[in-house]
Amino acid sequence: MASWLRALIVAAWLVPGLAPNPAQAQDYPTRPVTLVSPAAPGGVIDRLCRILAQRFQEAWSRQIVVENRPGGSNQIAAEYVSKAAADGHTLLVSPETTFVVNPSLYKRLPYDPLKGFTPIAGLVIINQALILNPSVRAETVKELLALANKTPGALNYGTFGLGSSAHLNMEMLQTLSGAKFTAVHYKGATPALTDVIGGHIQMMVVSVGTVVPQWRERKVKFIAVGAAERMPLLPEMPTVAESGVPGYEAVSWFGLFGPPGMPADVVAKINGEVRRTFADPEIRKIMDREYFTPIFGSPEDLTARIVTDEPKWRKVIQAAGLQPQ
Repeated sequence: MASWLRALIVAAWLVPGLAPNPAQAQDYPTRPVTLVSPAAPGGVIDRLCRILAQRFQEAWSRQIVVENRPGGSNQIAAEYVSKAAADGHTLLVSPETTFVVNPSLYKRLPYDPLKGFTPIAGLVIINQALILNPSVRAETVKELLALANKTPGALNYGTFGLGSSAHLNMEMLQTLSGAKFTAVHYKGATPALTDVIGGHIQMMVVSVGTVVPQWRERKVKFIAVGAAERMPLLPEMPTVAESGVPGYEAVSWFGLFGPPGMPADVVAKINGEVRRTFADPEIRKIMDREYFTPIFGSPEDLTARIVTDEPKWRKVIQAAGLQPQ
């Protein structure tokens, strides 16, 4: 790890209030714990919250409440948790966009993406799939790019909204390949995927777990995965990078965060329970069914993801010409 990155991580981690106090961890939690989701019920974040809630409740014999606070590109939930008491009873389950994308999409955020939270643990990575409507005359990424170069902008792709992972991952593909596509923005993954299946739009990038059933039923073409390497659960599926777009990687990660200044021993207690949860063979079976890859590690590992990913997405957003709102 580069010295400048290590220095940033240390500076971000050594915030006021993060001093060991064994008594706090021994007593924690003293009342119900709230897991705040920045998304509506039913999605990936909600499923992660439910898994954690069940295991935390079993381990600590305290009620764990899942509270959905969707809206504002995760800003509503993030601001709420950032301003909560730093005692570990209010936690945020969030995708990376809250911390590494929003700073480049918005002129002002109601929270500090690095200093406004206590990183606790990584949760999972979701690899993205590049899918096409079956009518598109392309079976590989190279054929898709060749088709796009013949008629720039003629192929439409669906997103979950401006600045969503589905949007930015396609913008990254355009930047790295030189191909031109046209974005069609939807309010969620489901309507976009429905229109890909129906042929109203030609393609999109969406999580592997979401699209595998439709691919198995031949409702869509699944031509490549955005993972850095081939997925063990889908070894036959090539990556976009090996298919002619070196350096392309389309993944989303999710982590657990608390308000700034949480006691280090409380953080360690929660982190330990996350590790036990995602190391459990039964939970791993659930992860495999969803094509999730657990990334539980230290709080410093989670901070490192933010520090390294933010410049990457800032460049993608600038290359796409997206102006901060």
